[in-house]
Amino acid sequence: MEVSLVADQRIPQVTAKRLPLYYRYMEKLQASGKQRVSSKDISEALQIDPATIRRDFSYLGELGKKGYGYNVNYLLNFLKDFLKQDVISNVVLVGVGNLGTALLNYSLYKNNSTKIVAGLDTDKQKIGTVINGVPIHHISELDKICKTHKVEVAIVTVPAAYAQNVVDQLVMAGIRGILNFTPARLYAPSEVRVHHIDLTVELQSLIYLLKHNEDKDSLLEITD
Repeated sequence: MEVSLVADQRIPQVTAKRLPLYYRYMEKLQASGKQRVSSKDISEALQIDPATIRRDFSYLGELGKKGYGYNVNYLLNFLKDFLKQDVISNVVLVGVGNLGTALLNYSLYKNNSTKIVAGLDTDKQKIGTVINGVPIHHISELDKICKTHKVEVAIVTVPAAYAQNVVDQLVMAGIRGILNFTPARLYAPSEVRVHHIDLTVELQSLIYLLKHNEDKDSLLEITD
């Protein structure tokens, strides 16, 4: 089975965010010895609507056959190549506080295609230490580390008041992608992609949705 994918085809951002989930699930299926999977199977495992799954895959070409589903090994290899899983992306983490330390201790950096090569901070007690195999350097070494390891992606976990200054330094060092864990809205040139992960907002949204559903259920009980 061959897939024809237009080189300059741009897939939606929401689809791009789901592709690593599909890849990870295919890895589990292959490890279990399963050879074929349907969109319904994927839907039940990942809690994603089957129609959404089929639409996501349609952006990549004809990956499956009606009535057969998807060949696990083929789909895994296709996604591996598409997501460049064979290419290691070096990453730096700026801000080795409680959250930064937790991320360094998390298996994120052990991902086959991602490696955190250094943690950066200004705390003298942390500089020179090693956390879960990751050396901690002074922020002044940012440019040198980025050039040495060809780093293009950074994780920012500094206090919000310092976040924009850190981003400015990252841009000057040639960073092209920033994962922002601070509540600050960061400004960067258009060629630099910034993804915001605000844990407080996510928690508030979850609580709102739970409360909204409770209110909705209460209304249904009154009107029944």
